[in-house]
Amino acid sequence: MALARVNNFPVQHDLNFDGLAIVTKADARVIAESAVAKPDPVLVAQGWRVMDSADNIARWDALARQASEPNPFFESWSLLPALAAFDPDQNVRLLTLEADGRLVGLVPLRLDRRYYGHPIPHWRIWTHHNLFLCAPLVARGFEHVFWQHLLGWVDRHAGIAAFLHCAHMPADTPLVRALAEVLASSKRPAATVQHEQRAMLAGDGDAESYAAASLSAKKRKELRRQHRRLTELGTLETVRQLGEEDLESWIDSFLALELRSWKGAAGSALASDPLTATAFRQALTGAAHRGRLERLAITLDGAPIAMLASFLAPPGAFSFKTAFDEDYSRFSPGVLLQLDNLDLLARDRIQWCDSCAAEDHPMIDHIWRERRAIDRYSIAIGGALRRRAFAALIRQETGAAPGGIA
Repeated sequence: MALARVNNFPVQHDLNFDGLAIVTKADARVIAESAVAKPDPVLVAQGWRVMDSADNIARWDALARQASEPNPFFESWSLLPALAAFDPDQNVRLLTLEADGRLVGLVPLRLDRRYYGHPIPHWRIWTHHNLFLCAPLVARGFEHVFWQHLLGWVDRHAGIAAFLHCAHMPADTPLVRALAEVLASSKRPAATVQHEQRAMLAGDGDAESYAAASLSAKKRKELRRQHRRLTELGTLETVRQLGEEDLESWIDSFLALELRSWKGAAGSALASDPLTATAFRQALTGAAHRGRLERLAITLDGAPIAMLASFLAPPGAFSFKTAFDEDYSRFSPGVLLQLDNLDLLARDRIQWCDSCAAEDHPMIDHIWRERRAIDRYSIAIGGALRRRAFAALIRQETGAAPGGIA
């Protein structure tokens, strides 16, 4: 096992990779070429601004197309605006795994001094208040190698950190199963410190059949009545947009609509903070430019009364942000919009949609029947003494010894 230095960070060269499944025809050539010679993958840790270049963004986007687990929140068009807004001093390190000149893994990592309010330093996969999934972007076939390199890097750079924390992780996926196998094979202690189930849309039927199975006849009758009452007030339309047309005005309308809601009064609306609003605007613009944004709105006489922005990440989709006009709350415009959103079931290449909502959400949980398991993991790092301290922390947090993440 040899150690080299890349960007002044030691990098371990001791693992081979197994190849990458072809996802698109555009990627077939580079994948075939990489199969000829298989050099050891190289892990690089660097400030995130290094990746903010045309060449690196193109490589990043190619990785996203090949990812074992889709995660739009860690794609270039979403993560870079968020980092610019919330990490201007570059405290976040972007760890990237490279193989034969290709980017095959990426995750943002940060050393935090507090753990959910407690003074416990730890490494964690970086997140922010509008980031709802922390699955690293890892090319298919590289899951085990990625976790081995990441854990090795954190071991060597443990510093004052007590452990590694991974929030918002999609349980029962190839990516997380690979992590569990790497942990088990190396006898590295770990624990699931939180488990939740959030609403998810999945199925192969049509929207009408899905709604009939989810909602009672009485509820569907009430929603039809509310829809009819809205049509009596003016011209009611459902507008679905996939491209970049009128995007700026759509974003302006969304921010204004949300700001007028209870979120504005609470100071939690996107437009309540200029940096958050800018990150939102840039993320939607980047997604739309790549054909990855679906905008849905119910308008009354041309003015939106309910709006939804969703990211498309085949085979999945993610309901990112929604807002509705509270002046029309008696007509349930947000629920009516979600009924229109059931048409996602008929979209090519989209098999499921993550609600990105909290567990037991009072609205979406009654419409979307499926559930997605989302976990938080804490993982031991460093040497024996640090791992004994980790076990004590886990017993204090969960009431049990570290039992792995399976």
